[in-house]
Amino acid sequence: MNDRINLSLADLDRTSLFHPVSSIHDIEVNGPMIYSGAKGVEVTRDTGQRLIDMGAGLWCVNVGYGRKELAEASSKAMEALSFQHFFGSSSAEPTIRLADRLLTLFRETVPGSDMARVFFGTSGSDANDTAFKLVRYYNNLRGKPAKKKIIARKGAYHGLTLASGSLTGISAYHTAFDLPIEGVIHAECAHHYAFAEAGEDEAAFADRLVAELEDIIAREGADSIAAFIAEPVMGTGGVFIPPATYFEKVQALLDKYDILMIADEVITGFGRTGQWFGSGTYGLRPDIVSLAKGLTSAYFPMSASIVSNRIWDVLAKASPEMGVFMHGFTYSGHPVGSAVALANLDLMEREGMVGNAARLGPVLLDALRAKVGDNPYVGDIRGVGLMAAVEFVADKATKQRFPNGTAPHKIVAKHAMEAGILTRALPFLPVTAFSPPLSISKAEIDEATTRYAKALDAAMPELQALLAG
Repeated sequence: MNDRINLSLADLDRTSLFHPVSSIHDIEVNGPMIYSGAKGVEVTRDTGQRLIDMGAGLWCVNVGYGRKELAEASSKAMEALSFQHFFGSSSAEPTIRLADRLLTLFRETVPGSDMARVFFGTSGSDANDTAFKLVRYYNNLRGKPAKKKIIARKGAYHGLTLASGSLTGISAYHTAFDLPIEGVIHAECAHHYAFAEAGEDEAAFADRLVAELEDIIAREGADSIAAFIAEPVMGTGGVFIPPATYFEKVQALLDKYDILMIADEVITGFGRTGQWFGSGTYGLRPDIVSLAKGLTSAYFPMSASIVSNRIWDVLAKASPEMGVFMHGFTYSGHPVGSAVALANLDLMEREGMVGNAARLGPVLLDALRAKVGDNPYVGDIRGVGLMAAVEFVADKATKQRFPNGTAPHKIVAKHAMEAGILTRALPFLPVTAFSPPLSISKAEIDEATTRYAKALDAAMPELQALLAG
């Protein structure tokens, strides 16, 4: 071990740490970017550089960094009950109260919802894995064992475990992993700007997508389709706002063919869209809701799966015969995570962060459009609540893309970091995303977008070179 004492932190990282969703080669050549602190909407690198985090980590630090209220809640909970599993009917007060609070919050803010129980996990991926298993369990219990396939969408992101990674509709996450597994079907991406036909308005685009969805159901057989999974706003794909009338028509189709709706609210839950849940923003009536990220503002790894009475009634009726429900995780319902989540919800309510997202979302969009909207390579600027995107094209008039193999958005994101702002270059289309903490101020938005505009100006020679080559 003595030969490692004098290694730098970066070299220790290179020789010990296996990074998620990172280039092994890039880390070997350039080393890691090491962060040492964070406060409010800013993060600090070990170099001393301070950056405005316009990504809230990975869409998750909703209340901002360094909140003492959450640290204190965690400390008190660890001292009182550092761990309790929930197997074999075991329970604990913080988790009971959190489950009740989530059900009440969802019922009160999503009109027409009919939610019955909450199951807890540790990540958005395992929440969607739980949904994947539940739809199979549900249909087996009601005597429809052939009804197992799940329809997801191209451009969707639902996680990276075997099942949730299969539901994800971004091919980069499938390469060399033998994904997707059998039983997952991907319908077309619901992004009007990039995929609408010439002259096709949003309603007509939605009609075409729903017709294609019905064609899939007819081709596969309705008796084989168990569920449709969708993010209210497609986040990692590129902040794709659903086209007008889309979800209304999808919901009617699912009702017609006895197909469950899974709402993946891992990103959109807890105020991101300017309402508590994206299901409320877009009128979804889900049977299962996957939550994570903003549940604890990432201060503790925790997820939640909310299930409807439609599902719960079948499970409860079959329970005397089936016996134990054989699904769960060591950390399901962790009492410390539950205490942090409750404190997080208290903080969001006390400081009106959902309302802040609703008020400042248009401010963010207006600032981006004013400062970079005239750039010849900016094709579309869109968003809802504090969730926005800038999409790049080689030609505005034709929406022509940059050449295959190039990544203009990554160039811009690199210059943005140099300018003191974190904006994420997404993996499906050439988009940089913005999802700052919901605690952000108007002045911080102004400063961040000014820095982003300067970064785009600095990136122009490299963007031009992509087309010249």
